[in-house]
Amino acid sequence: MTIAASLPSRPSNETTDDFRRLRDYYRAVRGRTLQLTEPLSAEDCAIQAMPDASPAKWHLAHTSWFFETFLLAAFDSSHRPLNEAYAFLFNSYYNAVGAQFARPRRGLLSRPDLHEVLDYRRAVDDGVGAWLERASDEDFRRAAPIVVLGLNHEQQHQELILTDIKALFFANPLWPAYRPSSVSELSEPAPAPNWIRFDEGVREIGHAGDAFAYDNESPRHRVWIDAFEICDRPVTNAEYRAFIEDGGYEQSAWWLSDGWTTVQQMHWQAPAYWHRVDGEWQEFTLAGMRSIRAAEPVTHLSFYEAEAYARWAGARLPTEAEWELAATTSLEGAGSAEAGALLEDESYHPRPIRAVPASTTPRRMIGDVWEWTASAYAAYPGYRPPEGALGEYNAKFMCNQMVLRGGSCATPRDHIRATYRNFFPPAARWQFSGLRLARHS
Repeated sequence: MTIAASLPSRPSNETTDDFRRLRDYYRAVRGRTLQLTEPLSAEDCAIQAMPDASPAKWHLAHTSWFFETFLLAAFDSSHRPLNEAYAFLFNSYYNAVGAQFARPRRGLLSRPDLHEVLDYRRAVDDGVGAWLERASDEDFRRAAPIVVLGLNHEQQHQELILTDIKALFFANPLWPAYRPSSVSELSEPAPAPNWIRFDEGVREIGHAGDAFAYDNESPRHRVWIDAFEICDRPVTNAEYRAFIEDGGYEQSAWWLSDGWTTVQQMHWQAPAYWHRVDGEWQEFTLAGMRSIRAAEPVTHLSFYEAEAYARWAGARLPTEAEWELAATTSLEGAGSAEAGALLEDESYHPRPIRAVPASTTPRRMIGDVWEWTASAYAAYPGYRPPEGALGEYNAKFMCNQMVLRGGSCATPRDHIRATYRNFFPPAARWQFSGLRLARHS
């Protein structure tokens, strides 16, 4: 997003334009979050399906807490908290600003109720709008990057609202739909994949330029990449089903030790949200239960499952450097036309879209499914976390996590880029996570 870094650097005579752009950006992002919760009842918004998820009501409150804490409390001397208890209830993990209510117990917060949370949200929005109107040029330039960070943070929670509600609805034996699908259902198999070769050499990866990026995407640095090949599309449901039918979940040879232990303990037999109905695999989606669509990218896989499938297929997962090189090449060649499904598509009913004919360049590396890489989440050479509480945003999670790239069908279109580094523990699979194969050349 070009707005993010251009705001603090513009000359003072353009402050009015900067304000208008930031105000409109704020309203658009905050409004979209409310749109995502429109199909939900108050009961839907209050329940937590599992310790890793959060109630939709909590997401609405936490994203407002972020602006109250890091903007209003820090810059507006006239600000008074609507409720001082919210600082404890809706802090996620920022130890520098105080204690937090335990994440696995967020579903127990029947109070404040949804109406009170929405009142809190409106109060914060009114406070932010009023402060932006009267802020001095100097304060505006200091605060603008925090507002932009907060809006990108909120876009992450938009994706979490959808993935968390999907987990909640799947736990309900009624299997309710978040939104009905208006898209025709195609079940034809995908075209055979094509392998794209990249030569060895020194490359640069990481964020560069003035557009917004998270701190963990920097600094841009050089890496050596051996020659490799990468598939032109993600692995499909039909291809992954072949792994299942070949006994993939029954043979330890394909699995990392921790992965095999997890499979045994969790009794996994298929991706999350796959369910046997009358002997046939069906998949729970945000539009309800439906038959497996063969050509769509397989999704809701853990790193362990993605890595096991890659071994079974005689391939491997790409490193994040390989993935970024391939994605950058793809985007430079075709641009947004090669993107898969993203949040704004299909009237907020996120789902990956079916594979397309083989290509001589990698396709749909942005959107559809987050793609697991073989890279552990760690700091880039020369990385320094930001000072203060916001330095906790990414840096303290650089342990026991694996990197995913590319965004998914639940990721906002203006939030994702080729350098974006998502990260989750290797057993996590409630996100729209899939894989793309690579191999040595």
